Amino acid sequence: MSDMPWHLLVLAPFDDDRVRHLFGVLDAELHVPADRDRRGLHTALAEAELVVADFTATLAIDAAAVAAAPHLAFVQMPGVGVDSCDVDALSAAGVPLANTAGANTRSVAEWTLAAALDLSRGITWADRRMRAGEWPQLEAAARGADELSQRRVGIVGMGAIGREAARLFEAVGCSVAYWSRRRRTTGVFKELDALLATSDILIVCLPLTPQTRGLLDAQRLALLPDGALLVNVARGGIAPDDAILEALNSGKLAGAALDVFDQEPPSADHALRRHDAVVLSPHAAGATRRAQLNIITAAVDNVRAAIEGRPVTNVVNDVDPVVRRRR
Repeated sequence: MSDMPWHLLVLAPFDDDRVRHLFGVLDAELHVPADRDRRGLHTALAEAELVVADFTATLAIDAAAVAAAPHLAFVQMPGVGVDSCDVDALSAAGVPLANTAGANTRSVAEWTLAAALDLSRGITWADRRMRAGEWPQLEAAARGADELSQRRVGIVGMGAIGREAARLFEAVGCSVAYWSRRRRTTGVFKELDALLATSDILIVCLPLTPQTRGLLDAQRLALLPDGALLVNVARGGIAPDDAILEALNSGKLAGAALDVFDQEPPSADHALRRHDAVVLSPHAAGATRRAQLNIITAAVDNVRAAIEGRPVTNVVNDVDPVVRRRR
């Protein structure tokens, strides 16, 4: 049995040609689900040993999926967030779960800076009116556009993306402070409520966990200075859509740039789609060519390591990184 090729199931929504192009270099038997629904997922998992997870979360690796995969030995997420996987169920089954931490750090951090610039200067706001035939020169000036320099930036989550964002904002003259679940040895740390109370621009870039879900609710956002800006590149559940809308409608927030939402995609009639002070993005802050190449390279290299008996990297659930067959 040990000489048999590994059964590699690719759940990421790539077409068959791309699956073969990306993963055909590996010594594995490639499979994709026949149907992209729950039944198709469970059927495909029955023989799966190595899984490249679905970054869209359509085919989530929940507890039922883990139970449907008796031979599952390793799950690789082609991205950073692993909230579509049941980490506890995988850990209980002894299955390491890895992400591609660091692969899109620069791209997401640059998006936070670009989004803050957009909100501060009303770039998207003015573009919408110009395309509608308007010439809102005086109105644009009256909206209170301002430079980023000298503004106070608060970063919620000081992982790789938070640290790179801090460096970029400091480079344009902002003062930067942060809150993180783990205090760092560098940077200006503030307790969360104090950070919000002193942030003209709030950047959200921490993982969604049971502890961070709803962290920035309406009561917390109400601590921000009047007219603050919010940029969320983390997960919608951390700063819920309703809380953001309440802060926008009250004037507490002058604008928000959102790459993530409670449900993705948000409904076609969602209030955030219609709000004039919101810049919307389809969970694509990390989707630069370089970042996507980094992610795929990291994922393929990790699956190769699993096949060859070498430790995999970026395991997030404290399971032995040496992948062992379960047949």
